[in-house]
Amino acid sequence: MIDETGSQIGVVPTAQALDIAASRGLDLVEVAANVRPPVCRIMDYGKYLYEQSKKAKAAKKKQHVIQLKEVRFRPKTEEHDYQFKLRHIREFLEEGCKVKATIVFRGREMMHKDYGQRVMERLLVDLAEVADTEIPPKFEGRNLSAMFQLKRK
Repeated sequence: MIDETGSQIGVVPTAQALDIAASRGLDLVEVAANVRPPVCRIMDYGKYLYEQSKKAKAAKKKQHVIQLKEVRFRPKTEEHDYQFKLRHIREFLEEGCKVKATIVFRGREMMHKDYGQRVMERLLVDLAEVADTEIPPKFEGRNLSAMFQLKRK
C-alpha cells in the first residue's frame, strides 16, 4: 500500500487499508491488480479524475485540426465564376485548410471529358505558386478531383 504522499506503507490487509483511507477522508484505489500482492494507493480519486480531464483538455487545445474544403466546378464554368472560386480556394489554403477541387460532369458532358481536364489543368497552373498538389487529378465516377494543400515554405 502507498499513502497519499507517495511513501510506501507496506503489505496491509484490505479491511485495514480501507479503514486507513476512510480515516483520512480519501479513497483506496487499486493501482496494479495483476501483481501479488495487489498494489493500492490512498488518494482523492475525484481530484485525480479532475486533473486527468484538465490534462486531456489542454492536450486537445494544442492540437491543430486541418479542415477539408471542397470547391466544385463544371466543365463549362465561365471566367468570372472560375476566378471567384479560385480566389476562395486561395483563401481556404491561407487559412490552413486542405482543398478538394472537383469538376462534376452531368449527362452528356461525360462525352467531353477533355473540357473538364482543361479546367483542371488551368487550376493546377493557377495554384502552382501557392499550393502543392497532394492528390493529382483523377476520375472518380462522374467527378474529376484533385486535392491541394498550402505550399511549405
